Amino acid sequence: MNEFFQNVSRYASYFVTVMLGIFFFTFGWLKPLLQKPATAIALIGFFVAGLFFISFTLRAMLGLA
Repeated sequence: MNEFFQNVSRYASYFVTVMLGIFFFTFGWLKPLLQKPATAIALIGFFVAGLFFISFTLRAMLGLA
């Protein structure tokens, strides 16, 4: 039973490590774009629009008001 909990705790650390790696990779790729005000505004606008799109799509799919 002890091995089971060690195994489960390892998967949690792998998950955190992968998520941090994806975040740092994405931020490193977007960092040059955020240095110019015009591209930063466009990038933030696309990000917000994407969040709204996902939100509205999930609401429609789940039948929420």
